[in-house]
Amino acid sequence: MNILVIDDDAAVRKFIATTLKRENHTIIEAENGTEGIQILQQERDIDVVITDLIMPDKEGIETIMEVRKMNPSIKIVAISGGGKVGPENYLVLADALGANATLKKPFSGQELLMSLKLIE
Repeated sequence: MNILVIDDDAAVRKFIATTLKRENHTIIEAENGTEGIQILQQERDIDVVITDLIMPDKEGIETIMEVRKMNPSIKIVAISGGGKVGPENYLVLADALGANATLKKPFSGQELLMSLKLIE
């Protein structure tokens, strides 16, 4: 699969990319939602978007809504470590807006791979 990983935390992006590359997925990384949307407009063969929800510049919720408008069939995994109200509230909202799966940070490589298997 071709997977776009959007997260403002370089360490999280590296962990996700390393985990998924081991499973022979192709990974493209973006630091924020704005960059992620630009990549999606250029790369037409992305199968899955994994996006953090709390980021500067463009939040994940807004990113999910834009991805859904651009390509309703693309799979989305929303990830969040919280913020002021805790990750569960953001993840419920992401789910309501069309995320196919949600993961609460921190998560293991195994949990990440399981969430991808569930949405295939």
